[in-house]
Amino acid sequence: MKIILLAICLMAMVCPAFSQELYVNTEPASNMATGSLGLRIENQGFFKPEYKNRSTLEAMYGVNRHLMVHGSLYMSDYYSSNKHFEGGSIYAKYRFLSIDTVQKHLRGAFFIKASSINNPLPNQEISLEGDNSGLQSGVVFTQLLHKLAISGSVSYLRAFDNRGGYSLPASQARNAAAYTLSAGYLLFPRSYRDYKQVNVNLYAELLGKTNPGHGQSYLDAAPAVQFIFNSVCRLDLSYRTPLYNDMVRNTKNMYLIRLEYNFFNL
Repeated sequence: MKIILLAICLMAMVCPAFSQELYVNTEPASNMATGSLGLRIENQGFFKPEYKNRSTLEAMYGVNRHLMVHGSLYMSDYYSSNKHFEGGSIYAKYRFLSIDTVQKHLRGAFFIKASSINNPLPNQEISLEGDNSGLQSGVVFTQLLHKLAISGSVSYLRAFDNRGGYSLPASQARNAAAYTLSAGYLLFPRSYRDYKQVNVNLYAELLGKTNPGHGQSYLDAAPAVQFIFNSVCRLDLSYRTPLYNDMVRNTKNMYLIRLEYNFFNL
């Protein structure tokens, strides 16, 4: 029992130390602790030309020190007058690189995502978060430097026809490249006394995609603020807006609100 309690305390002290790499719009190369379960409920949406929003329920699990998996379900009114169930996705991340020094570490990971969606296909963006059925795979690296964490990723996306008889129009791209660059800074607490202190993290993220051969691309800026309570509960607030945009999509000028709760040492 003493060993278990010691492990929980150590985990609680480690989690806030690396909280600034719990990015809001991207995934870091770091994984959840083995045997940990995270549950998320999220709402994203836009206000023009009319208010539309999507709700997502997501579960995350740390299988071992190298592998973690996600499962997500989506519901929105983006393509209809009322909210409806759109489908789901699964995601896996394998950490292949870990270099640790005092208050610094470097992580590298491969990731893959698959989605199955039942929606029309009017957009040029390939998005596996409720819009497109498809596959995505890529690599991400995250560097922690004391209170600052920087992360970057590149990935390839392949779109399939959606369920329900929704075929991707011949004029639309089936292939896309995505890239992200994220920075997170631990603003509070200035010094740690115990794991119950509220963590406040500030994030600046750049999110881009391009459809090769179609002249369609965008780059968004997504500032965010994050609050972590008792090292187990997390509240994320973000708003993404285009730095440039030449693509029809739902993700332009979108807000995000997310609540997450983590269970450790299951």
